[in-house]
Amino acid sequence: MLYNDSRNAAISLYRKLRLNWIFNTSTFTGNFVLALIAAYFFKSLGYGMDVNFVFFLSTLSVGLWVTESLPPFAVGIFIIASLLVAFGTDFILPGYGKPIEVYLGTWTSSVIWLLLGGFFLAEGLSLVQLDTYLFKKTVDRFGQNPEKLLLGLMLTTAFGSMLMSNTATTAMMVTSILPLARKLGKTSPYTKAMLVGIPAAATFGGMGTIIGSTPNAIAVGALQEIGITINFVDWMLFGLPTGIICVYLFWLFLVKKFDFSAVDMGMFHISKPEVDAGVFKRSVVLTILIVTLLMWLSEPLHGIPVAATSAIPIVALTMFQIVQAEDVRKLPWDTLMLVAGGLSLGIAMVQVGLTQIVMDNLLELPFHIGVIAFCFSLISVLLSNVMSNTAAASILVPIGLSLPGIYGFAVPLIIALSCSSAVILPVSTPANAVAFSTGMIEQKYFRNGGLLMIVVGPVLAFVAVMFWAWLVF
Repeated sequence: MLYNDSRNAAISLYRKLRLNWIFNTSTFTGNFVLALIAAYFFKSLGYGMDVNFVFFLSTLSVGLWVTESLPPFAVGIFIIASLLVAFGTDFILPGYGKPIEVYLGTWTSSVIWLLLGGFFLAEGLSLVQLDTYLFKKTVDRFGQNPEKLLLGLMLTTAFGSMLMSNTATTAMMVTSILPLARKLGKTSPYTKAMLVGIPAAATFGGMGTIIGSTPNAIAVGALQEIGITINFVDWMLFGLPTGIICVYLFWLFLVKKFDFSAVDMGMFHISKPEVDAGVFKRSVVLTILIVTLLMWLSEPLHGIPVAATSAIPIVALTMFQIVQAEDVRKLPWDTLMLVAGGLSLGIAMVQVGLTQIVMDNLLELPFHIGVIAFCFSLISVLLSNVMSNTAAASILVPIGLSLPGIYGFAVPLIIALSCSSAVILPVSTPANAVAFSTGMIEQKYFRNGGLLMIVVGPVLAFVAVMFWAWLVF
């Protein structure tokens, strides 16, 4: 207790004195030193200087992502800059020059444009309150039965997260149910179930589409770099069932854990938005959403790349003055920076042969390749519970790519889905953090469901992806 009090006091003092930079710089320095030490021992294995440098950069990046001494997006920029200096000049690796365009080219990856199109769609949906309308329809359909309403809320959240940011979807849903939660009180089992179930559903729903979660885009981008294209429909064939099954199983867990017999749903009232966006604007956004989705889903028929289709919401929403300049500035550009940096690191690891070195050593272990592949899914969910799932995917996807045969194709996808199974802590996912920030749910209530999904999520991801890969590979 004394330790906790002193630590809290120290943190409070740092904030008051604005000395957070001391913690960040010292943590960065510590990570840098540890990465140097690790690289020194790695150097004794006799690999080239280019391999040693990428190993050092990878180790340093992992440390920075875990400790968050730099914001995750800044680590992505740092990675690209370091690779440009190392392989584009003679300052660090004289004589080891490589074409640096591949590292800068991640900014123009089709995955980046796909995510950007998704960002514009999500912003448009939010600005015209179509997300609130969807929520109201859910309550109208499931509102008389507590268990069914909980399932409806979770499914609505999951489907919303397939197009919108998981964090934004959770914030919208949590804000909508807060009036009921406050009337029921923080001790009510239904309050706890909603504030645990909604963020979990947002995280699982992100499995459903390429733009639903950043790890999905990282896996697709990494496969694209080696000439394997996963389109929107391909992803949904294994991602959508996995996400929906996870939501359903988590709902069953909540229904078994909590008793809703005393819940009075007559207390639930949905307040109307203060400003009505109007029928015309809603119709425009809905039309743009439908056209964009149809173009993404029918890519195998017309052959227009998803990157080109992503221009539809970007151009149309701004042309109809639904998304304004100030709205564009609020988009999560930092996510794009992080994805670009992660893709660049993966390219470097493959180029210098570091991923192959790691994989050669893994294959020497006395385990079947299938067991090693499944271990990747477990490691993914464990890492994602304590660090950014985007960072976890950036670390593991390039290594998974170097597995032989069908596993090199499937494991990056398994890693992406497994990263979206991490819900054990409030910090495991921003969606959990949104629910926790209401002050109406304690950390311990995330734990049991999170432990369940550490097992269930990777198993479902492994089975779904391997079955799909076996059919198409």
